[in-house]
Amino acid sequence: MRFYRPLILLATVLAFAVVALGAYVRLSDAGLGCPDWPGCYGHLLGVPDEAHEHAAAARAFPERPVETPKAWKEMAHRYFAGTLGVLIAGIALLAWRHRRELRQSPLLPSALLGVVAFQAALGMWTVTLLLKPAIVSAHLLGGMTTLALLLWLLLRQTLGGDAAPERGLRLLGGAALLAVIAQIALGGWVSSNYAALACPDFPTCQGVWLPEMDFAHAFHLRRELGQTADGALLSNAALTAIHWTHRVGALLVLLVAGALALVLQRRAPWRAWGRLLGAALLAQIALGIANVVFALPLPLAVAHNAGAALLLAVTLALNFRLWK
Repeated sequence: MRFYRPLILLATVLAFAVVALGAYVRLSDAGLGCPDWPGCYGHLLGVPDEAHEHAAAARAFPERPVETPKAWKEMAHRYFAGTLGVLIAGIALLAWRHRRELRQSPLLPSALLGVVAFQAALGMWTVTLLLKPAIVSAHLLGGMTTLALLLWLLLRQTLGGDAAPERGLRLLGGAALLAVIAQIALGGWVSSNYAALACPDFPTCQGVWLPEMDFAHAFHLRRELGQTADGALLSNAALTAIHWTHRVGALLVLLVAGALALVLQRRAPWRAWGRLLGAALLAQIALGIANVVFALPLPLAVAHNAGAALLLAVTLALNFRLWK
């Protein structure tokens, strides 16, 4: 099936772009650029531009004045995500129709299609539930999951396994992948709660190593943005706990993935993989520090999200080769 692998490759590249674009929309405060879904102020194509369209939008959504630049950002993300969904539907269809020729189970493409459908629902709830942190974080994780599954499909078509490494190396690779996934989840929680600048200094936080923190409210899932579960204003101590935990997670990833990179570089068949993992890891750590030092400039913040996707891709591909 000559179209199957190029289609997966195209979808994988597009999934990476959707993840980065989603981060740009969220970080530029355009997540509610459109108050409705799937259209924007009632427009399935485009956003209100003319004076009469602005007037109609004001009547339909009196509490949400039209901000055209933010609306275009949000719709661009939806168009890219919709195109990705169509590509994934095509992949699933080809996987079922040509399963004998491909000699691979179509269950993974089918599961991927289910993930994308749920991801679309999360996108809708992100808007209708007004950026509830649990929904926004789940939406980010859904995007990363889509990227990971597409990459796994692509690896099945392109890469074979190497000589089987010892069990300890496989376990270390698996631990690094789990650490990266957990850190991405923590990073999503930081972003969805706008806690990125709760610690404005580095390596300390608010000038101390252990600042005042409120973990009970920080990680309560069922609450509104900026509020506790009881509806009170979320304290700075809770935001600090979120940010500080993300830093601890980064240290854990550095130790586990860094150890894996060093071990791989000592083995000739795996040396290139060790260098690739080390480069992706150090770049991501540097971007995280730079975001704190330079007070979260938008380009660096988006690059940090893209770097997380890249680090996930590298550790996933490495585990594919270690365990295949």
